Amino acid sequence: MSRPIIAILRGLTPSSAEKVGRLLIETGIDRIEVPLNSPDPLESIGILVEAFGDRALIGAGTVLTPEQVEAVRDVGGKLIVSPNADPDVIRRSRELGLQSWPGIFTPTEAFSALKAGATGLKLFPGSLAGPAGLSALRAVLPAGTQVFAVGGAGTDNFDEWIAASADGFGIGSALFKPDMEIAEISERAIRIVAAYDEAVA
Repeated sequence: MSRPIIAILRGLTPSSAEKVGRLLIETGIDRIEVPLNSPDPLESIGILVEAFGDRALIGAGTVLTPEQVEAVRDVGGKLIVSPNADPDVIRRSRELGLQSWPGIFTPTEAFSALKAGATGLKLFPGSLAGPAGLSALRAVLPAGTQVFAVGGAGTDNFDEWIAASADGFGIGSALFKPDMEIAEISERAIRIVAAYDEAVA
């Protein structure tokens, strides 16, 4: 079962990329983002793509320029996530056949991103908007627009976000920090998947 959860692996290193990726996929999280401000992120993305590209959606976060989009494509990444809504980044991602998930917070940013061709929207920071903010935004978004909440969404409030129409989530430090032992990452991943499954049951 694939769940609409993107694992944000900020700080991931190439040496741990394959074991962390395998753990997440086996747990039920098969969308993986390595932010470009991680150590050697393109190498980590390439390792993940080679090992799991046939059964997981893998790509980069904190993508800020069209040139970075191209670099991610060159190592096999298919997912482009940004903290902002840059039309040039969105358009280049779509031209290359990649998914584009730009960060938005306001209706103006949301509509600009959709006009540029965004696959879906990343409501960021979710902790500031809250479920109520998403509900208000949803009232004006085109039907079928996918919105993932990032920052402020997790095991204790998945149900509130889903009730407010969140389609999915990006989970960062609540799931992964570079200094965590693999057992702790596993425990957190299992807990997140269980909480999500319970919220949608």
